[in-house]
Amino acid sequence: MRRRSPRRLLGVLAAATVAFTLFSSAPTAGASVTAAEAASTASVARSAGAAAQPLSTSTPVVFVHGYTGSASNWVTAMSVFRLNGWSSSDLFAYEYNSYGNNITNAQGLASFVNNVKARTGASKVAIVNHSMGGLVSQYYLKVLGGHASVSHLASIAGANHGTTYAGACLIYTTCQQMYPGSSFIAQISSGDETPGDTRYSTWYSACDGIILPYTSTRLDGAANNNVACQTHIGFLADTVVLGQIARFVAS
Repeated sequence: MRRRSPRRLLGVLAAATVAFTLFSSAPTAGASVTAAEAASTASVARSAGAAAQPLSTSTPVVFVHGYTGSASNWVTAMSVFRLNGWSSSDLFAYEYNSYGNNITNAQGLASFVNNVKARTGASKVAIVNHSMGGLVSQYYLKVLGGHASVSHLASIAGANHGTTYAGACLIYTTCQQMYPGSSFIAQISSGDETPGDTRYSTWYSACDGIILPYTSTRLDGAANNNVACQTHIGFLADTVVLGQIARFVAS
């Protein structure tokens, strides 16, 4: 038993009323590495000093974006994972409706994970989320029992306990659910926040600027990593943090 402890933006920051981004997407499963992907991987290798120690892993990774996100949000992350030994055929991005309902989005994630498991033959996947993707992931693991299919959960600047910044887009159900104190957040945060044998870890920063308060990302029972100063969108291109996440998933 693990010990419990107390605890790019590549879309537009939607107009002045909905200036809130949290990301993801779904490239074709098993697609071969494109020239653009290869170039991205080479660039990441150079920025990392090409000193990364390759990691052997067969665990498929599902990336879950946040509000208004898309697959392109995960270009750098996937490059870092490939640099650390993952095959492109084991890297997937889940895409959902940013303006609908996160319960429906979590149900879609459940189906997506099942498809990934069937395609790869793996019994479990790892999930890496960003921003509102934290809510989608937490509902899947805790309420829908998804923890049985997830070996590792890495939450990057996740809105796990909400953010007051969601007040800018409350016309949408997802933003209502993302506001601190919502019934949705109460459901995923009551009792055990890190259920099952899944290993949980979070990365958060006081310089985030979107997750307010920034400590909202932390989960009781997780390894919570305070990054000295990184912006909400900057996390998606932070090869140091992404490298830490790759090693966490490989652990």
